[in-house]
Amino acid sequence: MTTVTLLHPGAMGAAVAAQAVKAGHEVLWVPEGRSDATHRRAKEAGATACDSLGEALERSEIVLSICPPQAAEELATTVAGHAFAGVYVDANAISPQRMQRIAEEIKPGAAVLDGAIFGPPPGGQRVARLYLAGNGPAVDLVDPLFKDTAVHFRRASGTVGSASALKMAFASYQKAARTLAGVAHALADAHGVGDQLTAEAQVMASNILSDPGYLPSVAARAWRWAPEMQDIAATLRTANLPADMAEAAVAVMSRWEGDKDQYDLELADVLAHLRSQGD
Repeated sequence: MTTVTLLHPGAMGAAVAAQAVKAGHEVLWVPEGRSDATHRRAKEAGATACDSLGEALERSEIVLSICPPQAAEELATTVAGHAFAGVYVDANAISPQRMQRIAEEIKPGAAVLDGAIFGPPPGGQRVARLYLAGNGPAVDLVDPLFKDTAVHFRRASGTVGSASALKMAFASYQKAARTLAGVAHALADAHGVGDQLTAEAQVMASNILSDPGYLPSVAARAWRWAPEMQDIAATLRTANLPADMAEAAVAVMSRWEGDKDQYDLELADVLAHLRSQGD
């Protein structure tokens, strides 16, 4: 049995903790200052309350930080103040740069792992995937926590920061796409064509993110798409809707201006052009 401190039992954290408890491990948490909802989630997860963070850390081999991203660094600083000497897993949706700062904050006493969670809060038929990057022996210690549970373990390639980068890359598409869907439906609704938009969406390709081989074709047509996006921005403004994301798309496409009609470009070149700073 491994003892883990969870910071803190939010919707995702409590669900992940419940899977570790299911696998036969002890999960500790600190109730001080937490809401009634947090108390309820921790109880349902089977977590054990501790009187203080110091007590929890002293008893634990592993810390799991699963919190709102804006609180990740503050939590790490608090843990560092207790000279924790186990494995610190930051599984928050934060940038690689913030992850590096957290690693520096926690060291030298603890081994720091960069984590990223994909999927819904695990449990029942719901499965989440936990990616970890960092010190190999430390990763090996975390692996058995979720054996035969709804948390599926993955090793991220690269060093600390790579799992966070994977999360940022995925979320940059997922979150923006859902936000764009809201704007699209609001525009269609303003013109009374919401049902037709939904019907068209049902027959469109849904593998956009999973098919990077299509991107050279996108770059080759960006010179035509950018003016269309400018008209889309104008249409959105007329409907009193935010045009920021359409205008941002124009700025992104400008980095592909030199790729006009070059459908045979290598994917590596297409991606490299996005990384350029432009004029």
